[in-house]
Amino acid sequence: MFRLARFLKNYKIQSIFGPLFKLIEACFELAVPLVMADIIDTGIKNEDSAYILWRGGLLILLGALGLACSLTAQYFAAKASVGFGEQLRSALFRHINTLSYSEIDKLGSHTLVTRMTSDINQAQTGVNMVLRLFLRSPFIVVGSVIMAFTISVKLTLIFLIVSPALAYVIYRIMTSTIPRFKNVQKTLDKTNLITSENLVGTRVIRAFSRQENEQKEFESNAQELRRMQITAGRISAVMNPATYVIVNIAIIAILWFGGKSVNSGSITQGEVIALLNYMNQILLALLAVALLVTNITRMYACAGRINEVFDVTASVTDEGNTPVSEIGGSPCVEFENVSMHYDQSSDGSLEDISFKAAKGSVIGIIGGTGSGKTSLINLIPRFYDVTSGSVKVDGVDVRKYPFTQLRSKIGIVPQKAVLFKGTVRDNMRWRDKNASDEQIMKALETAQAAEFVKQKPGVLDHEILSQGKNLSGGQRQRLTIARALVGEPEILILDDSASALDLATDRALRRAISENTTGMTVFIVSQRISSIRNADMIIVLDDGKIAGKGTHSELYSSCGVYKEICLSQLSEEEVQADG
Repeated sequence: MFRLARFLKNYKIQSIFGPLFKLIEACFELAVPLVMADIIDTGIKNEDSAYILWRGGLLILLGALGLACSLTAQYFAAKASVGFGEQLRSALFRHINTLSYSEIDKLGSHTLVTRMTSDINQAQTGVNMVLRLFLRSPFIVVGSVIMAFTISVKLTLIFLIVSPALAYVIYRIMTSTIPRFKNVQKTLDKTNLITSENLVGTRVIRAFSRQENEQKEFESNAQELRRMQITAGRISAVMNPATYVIVNIAIIAILWFGGKSVNSGSITQGEVIALLNYMNQILLALLAVALLVTNITRMYACAGRINEVFDVTASVTDEGNTPVSEIGGSPCVEFENVSMHYDQSSDGSLEDISFKAAKGSVIGIIGGTGSGKTSLINLIPRFYDVTSGSVKVDGVDVRKYPFTQLRSKIGIVPQKAVLFKGTVRDNMRWRDKNASDEQIMKALETAQAAEFVKQKPGVLDHEILSQGKNLSGGQRQRLTIARALVGEPEILILDDSASALDLATDRALRRAISENTTGMTVFIVSQRISSIRNADMIIVLDDGKIAGKGTHSELYSSCGVYKEICLSQLSEEEVQADG
């Protein structure tokens, strides 16, 4: 948790004044029993009404001052904790955005969501509690013991016996609940995962009539979460009765031995009442400690999970990279003996890949499922790093580019069409935030999306729902293609991005890209022979290796893998016909 304290650096004043005003409030509170003792030993004993009223007024003043200090402390603590939460949430979000695909795949999106929301909320609540109670409660306990010493050294021994017993109870409960709260948060991760999968895959679940099975799985997980929370809660609940028992035994002892001391004349009745008040103050302080301990254990568990994310370092980084200049006469993209493994596994995803893509050329990439097509094109914008070899863009190794410079050269359309809540115009301006409506419409026309966009109410101001749920699959794909074309990137990567398009629209799209993207190097990843047969160079992948590269006619006669793919989709006459 101390590692997260750096997020309070902008709230140092609030973090100091919050506990400070709580300590001042505690000082006023510690003075109350002494005033009560004076009222009993002097005012009541002497039947002095004026004295009683004067000391009573002093009690009211101490209460008012204590309330004012308490409210001030609450304000500063709230401001610091909310600021802490905002700073921590922003920093964690920034850190997650620096991670490569590899780290995000390893962590899992469901647990990242839990840590960004539930864990940070728990940490924020914990900071608020610490600023308000962490210093005040021990100060009350220690202050009460010291004040008790000034009244009776012998009776204060009861305080000294009680304190270690209470500390032991708190320690035992903390050590028992911290691991349980960690497990609770892990189970909550699983709950989020199940919920997310059900929301995303609701159509599939209903299509296979799996609602009851998914409901049973969710209920089983929810019951496990409930059981773990109840177990942790029961242990935490022991705190109050345990402290009550110990403190009340101490109060009985004070009354017993205090009564004897009054009879012997060692102390006065008012002083016994003062000792009881101090013991009650200790009890109230320890009840606050009990609440604080519960929150600290939760905060500690959540802070550990948050730090686990911060401890994950990005394997792909542009730290220290400065803008580079392209090397004249170099290919637009060049792979030199590239191999790439996921998570340093022994099995290679790509092995010894070498090819050159000239500027303005069209490169088709084809192969069976799992052959490494997406892995290959993900190396160009450096979503992953090569294990060996090098990938060069304009003659410069991509590892030397700042991310902004490298990715500004590239327009990429991923396999899954992803759109964001907002207008069509908002989505089109992701590559170039200053793109004009004319540039956007040109990109939409090239992507064969202009016709259906013009039919939407508001045209470019038409509102798109999250993930483009108010659009068809083909419409989403065409909009993502248009988004990649806005700003005219040097390299366009289409990763199986026409799978939802009919053959006529796919043909029109390829023709428009060829006519409207002069000088742009285009990579087309596809399962369709028709989509890549006219490419300047076709790369055939098989189990992560290049099985062949060349034109359609060259590969059909020389590459068995390519010929097999062709004949699985087209007749012999269609294969030989001019595409």
